[in-house]
Amino acid sequence: MSEKRNIARAAGILGSATMLSRIMGMVRDMVVSRLFGAGLATDAFFAAFQIPNMLRRFFAEGALTSAFVPTFSTVLTQRGEEDARELANVCFTLLTIIMAVIALFGIIFSPWVVGLMFPGFKAVPGKFELTVLLNRVMFPYIFFISLVALCMGILNTLRHFFTPAISTVFLNLAMILSALLLRGYFEVPITALAAGVLIGGILQLLLQLPVLWKKGFFIRPRFDFNNPELRRITVLMLPATFGVGVYYLNITVSAILASLLPQGSVSYLYYAQRMFEFPQGIFTVSVAQAVLPSMSKQAAEGDLDGMKESLAFGLRLTLFITIPAMVGLIICATPIMSLIFMGGAFDFREVANSAQALVFYAIGLSFVAMTRVLAPAFYALKDTKTPVWTAFVAFILNLAFSLVLMKPLLHGGLALATTLSALGNMLLLLWLLRRKIGSYGGTGIAVCGIKAVCASLPMGLIVFYACRMTEWSRTGYKIDKALVLGVAVMTGICVYALFSRLLRSQEAVALSSLITKKLGRKET
Repeated sequence: MSEKRNIARAAGILGSATMLSRIMGMVRDMVVSRLFGAGLATDAFFAAFQIPNMLRRFFAEGALTSAFVPTFSTVLTQRGEEDARELANVCFTLLTIIMAVIALFGIIFSPWVVGLMFPGFKAVPGKFELTVLLNRVMFPYIFFISLVALCMGILNTLRHFFTPAISTVFLNLAMILSALLLRGYFEVPITALAAGVLIGGILQLLLQLPVLWKKGFFIRPRFDFNNPELRRITVLMLPATFGVGVYYLNITVSAILASLLPQGSVSYLYYAQRMFEFPQGIFTVSVAQAVLPSMSKQAAEGDLDGMKESLAFGLRLTLFITIPAMVGLIICATPIMSLIFMGGAFDFREVANSAQALVFYAIGLSFVAMTRVLAPAFYALKDTKTPVWTAFVAFILNLAFSLVLMKPLLHGGLALATTLSALGNMLLLLWLLRRKIGSYGGTGIAVCGIKAVCASLPMGLIVFYACRMTEWSRTGYKIDKALVLGVAVMTGICVYALFSRLLRSQEAVALSSLITKKLGRKET
């Protein structure tokens, strides 16, 4: 099977599993918005959750995966499974020790961390104290999810993608059930949601281990910390922490600055991010996770041309998927927020404020997606310095734009700053990677992007007029709203697919061929 087919197949598996997870995440956010709205309690919870979640994105899913997968892939390819098992055991043992210490320190120093990150909360009676309490309950989550990320790296390298992608369903399920069933047992009801995060982290880890055992990787303690590959992973991780995680660092900066804005701003950004991360999680992360093992394998074999081909295909596939998703999110921002969140403690004012942030985030969907594919290409080549420098520039851009835009646009300005920062990061990575490895199909990537834009224009027009078939400011009418939005989205997908085929988009043909083969039919 060619690497292109491997990437497309892996992205399809990841996308399907992640879609289920994201749907459950959407249900979770609906439950949270209905029960707790957008105010003091939700601001405190989302801020507290931001801290271990930031560490997860930086360290676990970002730096650890980017550093571990290329090294593990090299060992597996060149030295065999026995040495790969040895490396997995050593990494698991050391990671367990390090993350246990970090979790303990996080619990002890929560007041200092919360005070540093969310200074505006101290001005509201009880808000700071509640945030500290929730952060202490949730902080051990980083211990479990870091081990999950290591398991995910092993399984993805072994070309098993489904279990890691589906595991977040259990996090969402734990949070939903905890909020619904346990909130009456706590003095502050939203504490039940924090307990659900911890329970979900444990369930995610328990799901990975049997699959690893089935693959022949029986995780056991191994204290050989002088292992040279372990040192190589550590060296790669230090810069990768910042390089891969800059987007999430910018999101965290936005939350910190939002704590200085009117109450509810942290929640508006959170709900908008959740909707923004729906297509990003299904498609962007899926493509990035699918292409990294292929690039790492080809780099380990010295096949630079093959790596360029995989990278170019990953970038084209990313643009083909994210450009129409970006257009759809911009047009459907208010309908999405109204359908999913409006009701209970969440009224149309909250809908409008969250939709504003979603529009500004959505503009940057393709920029973030491209960065997620480009940065791991450097790590596959064992270059950890370049993504760090581009990430630092992006961080400075985000901070500068945030300080300029937050006054006139409030929380919307913070979302727009994140998008502009992602654009700067993407452009730098594109330019520097070309200087490093030469041409990697830039013309084909640009043509794919242009075709995707052309196919998205009629799609966007149809979706816009379809969404005007109901009034989104009305409370209730969920069936009406769901039907209208569902028809708009499905019609938009069909129109985009039709125009993509008319424009002879290679990515449309590749995906169509893959789906047809899956269904057991021959391509006509």
